[in-house]
Amino acid sequence: MPAAALFSLVLLLASPAGRAPSAPKEGFDALARRAGEARDAGRTPEAVALYRSALELRAGWDEGWWYLGVLLYESRKCDEAEPAFERFLALKPQAGPGWVIRGVCAYDRGEFPKAIEWIRKGVDLGLGSNAELQRVAAERLAFGLVKTGQFELAIQPLTLLARLAPDVPGLVEATGLALLRLPYLPSEVPAERRELVRKLGRAGSLHLARRGDEAAKLYEELVAAHPDEPRVRYAYGVFLLRSGNDNGLAELRRAVELDPDDVMSRLELAFELLLHGDNTEAKEQATKAVARAPSLFAAHNALGRALVELGELDAGIRELEEAVRLAPESPETHFTLARAYARAGRTEDAARERAAFSEIEERRRAAPAGAPATSPAPP
Repeated sequence: MPAAALFSLVLLLASPAGRAPSAPKEGFDALARRAGEARDAGRTPEAVALYRSALELRAGWDEGWWYLGVLLYESRKCDEAEPAFERFLALKPQAGPGWVIRGVCAYDRGEFPKAIEWIRKGVDLGLGSNAELQRVAAERLAFGLVKTGQFELAIQPLTLLARLAPDVPGLVEATGLALLRLPYLPSEVPAERRELVRKLGRAGSLHLARRGDEAAKLYEELVAAHPDEPRVRYAYGVFLLRSGNDNGLAELRRAVELDPDDVMSRLELAFELLLHGDNTEAKEQATKAVARAPSLFAAHNALGRALVELGELDAGIRELEEAVRLAPESPETHFTLARAYARAGRTEDAARERAAFSEIEERRRAAPAGAPATSPAPP
């Protein structure tokens, strides 16, 4: 055997497990560079593997966790993407886009309370001018709120979608479900309710989009076709009142007659009566709303306002204090209570509530401006 071959055999036998020595492991910088190149070239599986390898060497690399999460999310692998975003947000907790995409992953897994919490947090922190992410956040938030029965809270994101992205699939159904107070996803609408959900949702979406003439025509057709459907009467009444037509009061009263247990119809009626100065009937409607929903802060707020306007200051203040207790982050409750304290001559208490109101408003104004528009670049 030639000397060179014998020398190679000796090296092979001396290596662990009888193998030749392996090449040196690739360093972090090289892996990170190659991961970015693969990502830019659209070689997603290769990029994912490279990001994972780089993160094994440097677990505190926030950019790596971001891109890994984005790539997995875009590959429809939310179960794998969510832990990556969890790690990213542990390093950059003020990154709004990360919270939103983590919430979208929770939504896709059917974890709606988590999805709502995380998407809200992301929106509050800010998404910059990323229009697509804003649309996705509003869509999942609206649908999740409807699914979990938080119909009134769903109106804000539904309004945003109706005005900025009216072609979002499921938007019409989600709006109809919110107005009918049916806790389903758009894909879950019962067959027997599908037509009404779509028609009412179409009218509601037009209303939210400020297309009043078209909405009015559809609402009139709906009331004619469903005169004894309380939620149709409620939606039509709200539409009329928001359009400056006082005939909406009659529609709200009809909704209450058709469904005396519908707290929101009573509350909407109570607040409108307060605006019209009919405090006695407002008190009556709000009292019944409190009896049916004692944990709803808006019911105590309406009753407290009516009592204060009727001169029953002590009772009104108690109701408004309960509203603040139930919803301490609602600026409107603090403002209303401050006015009631002032009317009762309780100047120190009034000052405290005005300060609380100002603090909440300032906190909202001071929310971070958000992330850059370029996606999927890390925030």
